Amino acid sequence: MQTQNPFLDEFSKLTTAALGLAQTAGEEAKTAFRAQADKLAAEFDLIRRDEFEALKAELQALREEVETLKAKKAPRAKS
Repeated sequence: MQTQNPFLDEFSKLTTAALGLAQTAGEEAKTAFRAQADKLAAEFDLIRRDEFEALKAELQALREEVETLKAKKAPRAKS
């Protein structure tokens, strides 16, 4: 943004720099918070959501396999 007034030019530059600094500080705070949350999760031996969902799907598949095996075994027991 170009103007004839040098004060407004400098004010514009200062404002742009301040917004850039605020954005960078926000990103740094977010990174620090995430690192602390990961550390806390590791201390409490917690698992991440994606790991939980994978284990849940694997458990469901195993349950279905057990039911299939039980169904195959049941007719043999009656004979």
